[in-house]
Amino acid sequence: MIPRVHARGTRTIGLLHYLYGPGTHEEHTDPHLVAAWDSLAPDPGRDPEATYGDLQRLLDQPVNALPKNRRPAEHVWHLSVRAAPEDPVLSDDQWGEIARRMVAATGIAPDGDDAACRWAAIRHADDHIHIIATVIREDGRQARIRQDGKRSQAEARVIEIDYGLRRLATGDGTAARRPTSAERHKAQREGRERTAREELRESVRRAVAGAASTDEFFDRLAAAGLLIRKRLAPSGDLLGYKVALPDDRNKNGEPVFYSGSKLAPDLSLPRVRERWSQPSETPTAIDGSWPDQPALPPVTGPAFARQRAAAATWQALLVIDHGDDGTAAAQIVATGEVLDALAKTSAAHTRAELRDAAFAFERASRSHVKAVHGHDRALRQAARDLVHSGPVLGRGEDGASTAMLIDMAFFVVTAAAKWHARKHHSQQAAAARQAAEHLRAAYQAAAVQPMATLSQRGRRLTPRVRQQQANLLHQVLPELADQIHAESGWPALASTLDDAQRAGHDRPRPAYSRRSCGRAGRRDRRTVHDVTRGEGMSQSEGARLFREAWINGVRKHFPGEPKPGYVTPWEETPEWERQAAGAVHDQVRQFLDLSDRQASRLTREQKSRFVATCWTAQMYKHFENPKPGYVADWPDLPDWQKETDADIFEAIEEAS
Repeated sequence: MIPRVHARGTRTIGLLHYLYGPGTHEEHTDPHLVAAWDSLAPDPGRDPEATYGDLQRLLDQPVNALPKNRRPAEHVWHLSVRAAPEDPVLSDDQWGEIARRMVAATGIAPDGDDAACRWAAIRHADDHIHIIATVIREDGRQARIRQDGKRSQAEARVIEIDYGLRRLATGDGTAARRPTSAERHKAQREGRERTAREELRESVRRAVAGAASTDEFFDRLAAAGLLIRKRLAPSGDLLGYKVALPDDRNKNGEPVFYSGSKLAPDLSLPRVRERWSQPSETPTAIDGSWPDQPALPPVTGPAFARQRAAAATWQALLVIDHGDDGTAAAQIVATGEVLDALAKTSAAHTRAELRDAAFAFERASRSHVKAVHGHDRALRQAARDLVHSGPVLGRGEDGASTAMLIDMAFFVVTAAAKWHARKHHSQQAAAARQAAEHLRAAYQAAAVQPMATLSQRGRRLTPRVRQQQANLLHQVLPELADQIHAESGWPALASTLDDAQRAGHDRPRPAYSRRSCGRAGRRDRRTVHDVTRGEGMSQSEGARLFREAWINGVRKHFPGEPKPGYVTPWEETPEWERQAAGAVHDQVRQFLDLSDRQASRLTREQKSRFVATCWTAQMYKHFENPKPGYVADWPDLPDWQKETDADIFEAIEEAS
């Protein structure tokens, strides 16, 4: 549930005309009151005798009772409350109760306060309501509604639990401003994929990536075709900036400018300048050199830039895992710059996924942990190298180095997701996981040609060399050697090992005993499947996944309104049911593992039967005489439950 406090207004009648009107795109249907400060308040939507003016005069009565010099200039308060797309359609009575809870929580009309403000809740769509109020109380005092946005968010989290709705993560105030509905409608009219605000945010972030000075930053903005307006102090010092798209105009034909801070909190000029300011105790050059180290060699092309960026990304991964909070936060910020630079210079077949990865990770790059810049110089230099080396063709050495960098970026983004999760930064962790999925897709597209080339070279190796590499594999990984040798990627690996030896690298040494090596291999195989969702899932986490899949399935397949007990949230689920859910989750996971993932080829009916059978066994475990419906044979189950059980299997399969 998403509440949003809108900017205060001056005309009650104007907002009522909008709420009861057809909407800017005829999207309003059947506008009507669902609740108000007075149960007898007129409803122009359902009562043909009532007018907008009738409702407006009653709402404004406490305001107009004050002398004009005491009336607030902006007395109209407006809150919209929207359900998530997957939530069930709520009734008018439910929305009315939600409205009462919101005005109480925000201070508009606290419970039991007979002198509270006047308000009305209007519904003109299935998924949301609007609450309009005037901020002068019946006793003539102004309502105390400071932090009404935070209060409404806190109440929304409680409402989600009480009504069994999708539980959204609480924000921490570091997210970029979302586009307004007017901006979204404008983008739709003009055929834009994203709003002007979002396009500008992306362009500014790309201009920041690896920039070394204010002048370079503004040069990049100009090169991107943006209109720039600088804000100067009387002394001539630069204080800030605004940007606009050349073709984004207001009704007067003037460009619509956005300041950096309006695009994102970390894009204001002072915050941007922090990135290239170095701590006094660690002076470095933008070429990445320490005072006691020579400068890095110049970048000779896109492939070399990607190779060096992959090395820097690996080092960042270690810092995020083991460094202090400020240093880790700086590495995460700089990772965003690398993703922006990579998306900007990518080949056509990976561009869309890399752009989406950078767009998603933008949210993960900000939190309340202050980034200590200066120690992120290697990653920022990598972003700079990527920009200056130019776009890649996606073939040959360029393609191989791109795949390598995307692979490393995937793991550092996953490390960022885990870091945020440990800090309980739920929105940032979710954003990083989303970025990882886009990087996974980009890698699959980027690796096709390089892997094919390596495989060809591997097949052309002489029998003696191939046997040498096979012997090496058996020496280093005895438990896994036969399995690896049988895989289709073995020729590519053999070619890579041969290249490494020719380049003078030492032969790998056996690192484990046969038994420990087998355990490591199994851990590695699990990590490949689990890497985007964190470490191996505990039984309690598996039980929660099972329960959420059940609730989603019930809401999707149940005919009509499900019983409250069917969609009881996790926090209120009985302990026996949690244990049963965890056990069935583990059985499905083991079934998938033991079948070497081939169980995914089962039909939905077969998957449903498996889950139902496992659940029946749990009922016999927890109840001496379970109800017949708890242990019914699969053919006797209702269709909605059969479909839900299949959904549960596939949800566990997808998360495994």
